Amino acid sequence: MTENDLFYTRPELILSFSGLLLLLLAAWRPNWGRQICYISIAPLIAASYYAWVIMTNDAFEFGGGAFFGQYRADGFSSFSKLLIYLASAITLLIAPRFLEKKGVMKAEFPVLILFAAVGMGIMVSAVDLLSLYIGLELNSLAAYVLASFARNDVKSSEAGLKYFILGALASGILLFGISLVYGFTGSTSFLTINSALSGELSMGATFGIVFMLAGMAFKISAAPFHMWTPDVYEGAPTPITAFFASAPKVAATALLVRIVGEAFTNQIDAWQQIIIIVALMSIVVGALGAIGQKSLKRLLAYSSINNIGFILIGLAAASQIGVAALLVYLAIYVAMTLGGFICLMQFEDKDGNMRDNIDDIAGLSKHRPVLAAVFMIFMFSLAGIPPMFGFWGKLQVFQAAVAADLLPLAVIGIAASVIGAFYYLKVIKVMYFDERADVVADSNSNTLVWVGGILALFVSPLGYLTISILGKWSEVAGAFLFVNGG
Repeated sequence: MTENDLFYTRPELILSFSGLLLLLLAAWRPNWGRQICYISIAPLIAASYYAWVIMTNDAFEFGGGAFFGQYRADGFSSFSKLLIYLASAITLLIAPRFLEKKGVMKAEFPVLILFAAVGMGIMVSAVDLLSLYIGLELNSLAAYVLASFARNDVKSSEAGLKYFILGALASGILLFGISLVYGFTGSTSFLTINSALSGELSMGATFGIVFMLAGMAFKISAAPFHMWTPDVYEGAPTPITAFFASAPKVAATALLVRIVGEAFTNQIDAWQQIIIIVALMSIVVGALGAIGQKSLKRLLAYSSINNIGFILIGLAAASQIGVAALLVYLAIYVAMTLGGFICLMQFEDKDGNMRDNIDDIAGLSKHRPVLAAVFMIFMFSLAGIPPMFGFWGKLQVFQAAVAADLLPLAVIGIAASVIGAFYYLKVIKVMYFDERADVVADSNSNTLVWVGGILALFVSPLGYLTISILGKWSEVAGAFLFVNGG
């Protein structure tokens, strides 16, 4: 282990040691769940600082490797980590009150979030098949426990079991693909694999690429590997669902981009068609699946499937411009999704029970006008309707597709987004034009109000004020991918 290894992996080291110390504190003070949640935000801030330094400091313009080429810290990984740590910190802010009311607040919860963040950090910095798998499984193991965290809730236990079984299956598929790629290239290093695949692609290597993409499609809940998403999102406690829909999705998407942008850059034709098909299927399945949903959690689950389809359009462009557009979309998506679930957590009746049926928010604008307005902002932004900031994310990926001569893909994506707009507008219509249900009571959580309000401002037209800085960061991050191929 060298000094460079310790420096470039500092975010993961901070989170790992903090997680271990907080685990000891959790054993010593098992009733300090809320306090440990808030303490856990500090190491996330510290890790974010070092990720920020690597992304913005000219001294690290070309990044740096660690552990004999297993790990790479650069602008791309740092941008992704900032989104991951932000989503994790917001989860730790909004979760305590909800989990305490359900009687499942445990001091181990923030520790699991920190260890999941360690795994996600390794994922986005992985430039070797071995570190890729280690990071993925570290995140997954924490996620399986988090999904079933409410042990007295049958739905939560069922969600954890489904997630574990299907996650293990996807990991097996991914591992089989990894073994094929290693067998036909003779290396686990992304750069060496890219060089070995510079010529004609063998049948075995083709199958390896297909299996790896299939495993990764499960991790990002892209169709047709999305079957677990609605059930897990509905069954898991709402703050944990918000976490699943944001941070792990950023990490898995960034890992997929890293794989195809560094390991398979010389074989764009081999994977581009798969990404295009998966993107279109995700857009259509997400849109059509959400139309008939009565549960708002399941609706947002299908919304995440729909949005991952638009994100993959940026990847299908197979260019640095496409990666930059994808990262912009991811940043906006994280804010939209977290904001949507924060609003959901405020849909409670007078007894404190969560009401996530769409009929429960009928006429919400008449007695909770601010909450209805904020939720409307998130719905419009998720639909990509101008002038909300979500429109900018979709515009970026469509422009990247057109620049890559994928005009039919952009046209189909735009047409399919109209279908998706239907169920978002349906929610708004129920809140503003249906008879008042008078189910949702006043909120008594200042944390949810303030965090949701800040996220709403970001995805509102005010978000356009961040275009210059967000575009600059995404371009810096995207410059590390598709160096050979695009």
